[in-house]
Amino acid sequence: MPSRDSQTVILSRQTILLVTAVGVGLLTLCYVLGVQVGKQSAALRHPTARGAGEDLQELPASVADQLTALETSGGTDAGLRPPAPAAPAAAAKEAPPVEVRLPPPPAPEAAAPAKKAEPAGRWTLQLVSTPDAAEAQRMAAKAKAAGFPTATVAEKGLFKVRLAAPGPREAMDATAVKLKNRGFKPFAMKVE
Repeated sequence: MPSRDSQTVILSRQTILLVTAVGVGLLTLCYVLGVQVGKQSAALRHPTARGAGEDLQELPASVADQLTALETSGGTDAGLRPPAPAAPAAAAKEAPPVEVRLPPPPAPEAAAPAKKAEPAGRWTLQLVSTPDAAEAQRMAAKAKAAGFPTATVAEKGLFKVRLAAPGPREAMDATAVKLKNRGFKPFAMKVE
């Protein structure tokens, strides 16, 4: 029988453990890198970043805002209409309507001492502050479509969309209520 050169590989316990540890380490590294690549590709699929208040715009207005809108609009508001009855049979089973009476708003004289005296000056409302120029343009167009002319100011790398016409604080507060009723989240700021 012809003799063949054979090589014998001898693996010790330490060598097996070392090879196993290196394999587990490489698999862990591949897993972590895969997760990171997945997160980045998911972020690239959703390039339109939402503004700071856009998630909150989808929520209904607070009860206080709805009551303020009801008072300022003279008692009619599209957002506070009662739902229409579903069917005549369902209307017959419903309880009779309950009349709800709200207390009258406090007199302006009584509310005046509670408020802090505001210094006289000109105020405006800021609608959004974002690093994304496209988002600022979108917000300005939305405000213009709602009947509020705006001006976009670039400060410190941010695009700030503000109302174009500043005025006294009371007028800006009234305008803020109107903007909130249309889905905006404005805040008053003093114009220097």
